[in-house]
Amino acid sequence: MVARPKPVVADPMPEIKSLASAVATWPARLLFPPVCAGCRRQVTQPGALCGACWPRLRFLEKPWCEVMGTPFAHDFGAGFLSAEAIANPPPFARARAAVAYSGVARRMVQGLKFHDRTDLAPWMARWMLRAGTELVADAEVVVPVPLHWRRFFWRQFNQSAELARTIASLSSLPFAPTAVRRVKRTRQQIGLGQREREDNVRAAFVVPPEAEIEIRGRRVLLVDDVYTTGATVSAVTRALRKGGARSVDVLTFARVLPGDFRPDDADPI
Repeated sequence: MVARPKPVVADPMPEIKSLASAVATWPARLLFPPVCAGCRRQVTQPGALCGACWPRLRFLEKPWCEVMGTPFAHDFGAGFLSAEAIANPPPFARARAAVAYSGVARRMVQGLKFHDRTDLAPWMARWMLRAGTELVADAEVVVPVPLHWRRFFWRQFNQSAELARTIASLSSLPFAPTAVRRVKRTRQQIGLGQREREDNVRAAFVVPPEAEIEIRGRRVLLVDDVYTTGATVSAVTRALRKGGARSVDVLTFARVLPGDFRPDDADPI
C-alpha cells in the first residue's frame, strides 16, 4: 500500500497572536482615536493624514540642487548647482529634505516638537528616507542634532533623535545619539536672521573625546527636523568634521523655501 501524505495543518499561533494584539489595542483606540497630523480629524491609523490634508503636503522632488537639495523649476541637467551653493558653499556635502515647511508640514513639525506628538516621528522618518535615498546609501552612521541638556530635561525628548532613531532602524545603520554634544545653551532660532543664527550657534557643539570612535573616518548622516538657513546643521557639521568624520550629509523632514510662511500657518497644532 502507498502511504498517503499527512495533511499539512497551518500553525494557528501567528493568527491568534495577531488577533490578540489587535484586541489589546481596542480600548486605546476607543479612548484615544487616531487623528490627522494636519487638522486633527479622526483617521484610521496614528500619524496618518486625512484626505483633505494629504494633497496640501508639498513633497520636494527632482530636479534640485545637487548640494543644497533646493528644487528647481526646470531641469538644468546633472550637476547643476544653485546660486546659494556656489556663492556660499556649505561645510556638509549634501542636504536633502522631504517636504516644504508650510501648512500641514509646519503643523506636523510643531506637533512633534512642542506638543509631544512623537507618534508622528515614524511617518515623518519614512518620508525622509524617500527623499534621502542616495544619502542613506552612502551613510555609515546616523547622528541627530542634539539639544542642550537643560532643554532636553524640560522637553523630555529630542525630536531630531526621534527621527534619526527610526531612520537608523529602517536602514540598518548604527545610531549615535551622543556623538555630538551641545555645550552652549543657545537662544531659540525662531525670529533670528541669518547672521544672528550663525552667531547664536557658533562653537555650540563638540564631539566628546569618548565619542570620536563612533564617527572617526565615517560618512555621517546628520538628521534634524527643519532646515531653515542651515546655520545649526553647519555648526554641527563643523564639530563632526573636527571630531574626525570623513564627510557629513544632512537629512531633514522639512525645508524652508521662499514664500513658506503665510498667515494661515501662524497657529500651531
